[in-house]
Amino acid sequence: MTSPAGPGGLAEWARVHAGRAEKLVVIGLDSAPPELLFDRFASHLPNLGRLRAEGVWGPLESVVPAITIPAWACAMTGCDPGQLGIYGFRHHVHGSYAPARWVDSTDVRAEAVWDTLSRQGRPVIVVGVPPGYPARRVHGSFVSCFLSPDARRPATHPRDLALTIARVAERYAVDVEAHRSLDRERLLREVREMTEQRFRLFRHLLRTAAWDFAMMVEIGLDRVHHAFLGACDPEHPGYVAGGRYEHAVLDYYRLLDREIGAVLQEVDADTAVLVMSDHGVKRWQGGIAINQWLIEQKYLVLTSTPSVRTALQPEMVDWDHTVAWGEGGHCGRVYLNVRGRQPQGAVEPAELDRVLDQIERGLLAIAAPDGRAIGTKVYRPEAIYQECHGCPPDLIVYFGDLDWRAVGSIGSGAVHLAENDIGPDQANHARHGVLIARVPGASPGVLQNLRLIDCGPAMLSVLGAPTGP
Repeated sequence: MTSPAGPGGLAEWARVHAGRAEKLVVIGLDSAPPELLFDRFASHLPNLGRLRAEGVWGPLESVVPAITIPAWACAMTGCDPGQLGIYGFRHHVHGSYAPARWVDSTDVRAEAVWDTLSRQGRPVIVVGVPPGYPARRVHGSFVSCFLSPDARRPATHPRDLALTIARVAERYAVDVEAHRSLDRERLLREVREMTEQRFRLFRHLLRTAAWDFAMMVEIGLDRVHHAFLGACDPEHPGYVAGGRYEHAVLDYYRLLDREIGAVLQEVDADTAVLVMSDHGVKRWQGGIAINQWLIEQKYLVLTSTPSVRTALQPEMVDWDHTVAWGEGGHCGRVYLNVRGRQPQGAVEPAELDRVLDQIERGLLAIAAPDGRAIGTKVYRPEAIYQECHGCPPDLIVYFGDLDWRAVGSIGSGAVHLAENDIGPDQANHARHGVLIARVPGASPGVLQNLRLIDCGPAMLSVLGAPTGP
């Protein structure tokens, strides 16, 4: 676990409070933003408010890209995405145009907090922490995350833990299968039930299993944001005052606060407690079709143009004449078709920097439909990571600094889109999540310069767990 200490912040705080706790409970709230949890909804969240009053708290800077899979993996290992070789939900294959495969827990080769503690013989509980499928072999209990193929049957270690889940939380689900559905009543019903069942299981394990470290992540908040943020945010393009779901997001935060309060009743005052998120959330402004733009700029050449919107497939591309192609998602990713690196590379290695500079300038110049600048950010992995393993993109693009989502499909005939290409959406990710930490004997207050990548090492420090071999 190798996270370089930032200026002050969490690393320094953890060093001062090293060894203060024998036990630590961590509750992850996927996508919780400081703007809602610390400000707008704060008066409705008494249990989280009490934790803030008793501990330290502040905005938590995510990694680039601010995406669930790499973010949680980085948080729990202290490694950046380049060191892990994880740049999103999917992995590319070296020297191939084949579609990328899903990342899973076997791709995290650095030690996570639970690996270090297990190696030291300290028991752990891990529930739903991405990328937690397949279930990791730990000294304790491990329940897989939303990547599990069967949403109703999570993979577990040990295997017979599945029997406990069936008995204690019989309607347990790793995810909401309807989270991209237009049936919002079903989504609300299922996400609330999923959350209640996950917290019920977590509290049961806290009471019945041996543990020094216990952590769960609730993915439901992310699903609620994507489906309902526009209904509650007056500044959202899709907001309608007095709409049916105007209070859906706040009601779900209240549910989370009640469940967290119930967890706090299961632990004593000598147990450290940490609440955190992997990234924040932003209101959806629209989509930018990154491959459509690359086509219009003559960087991406197709063998034929589809008449309807469709996902870009390798067989659609004239690779001998293609300079670059892209992937959509919360951020955009651009890959150059480099001779000697790709099978039919069209860019000479000596031209790589020049072509990247040219594409970057073009991406930065993309404006909103009304012509206003949107403030796009473009990153080169080798400039922001300590190392670059795996198959990193050549450029990572935050359209409008994440106000706009990157859309990877082609055939729209337009660069600016009003909808996502994977289903209804009202939110995108944001750079900053949240952190609240209560440690026995530590003074409360606001912490500055908090970084997600420091979280795992800080947890081990508070527990007095050495990180060496």
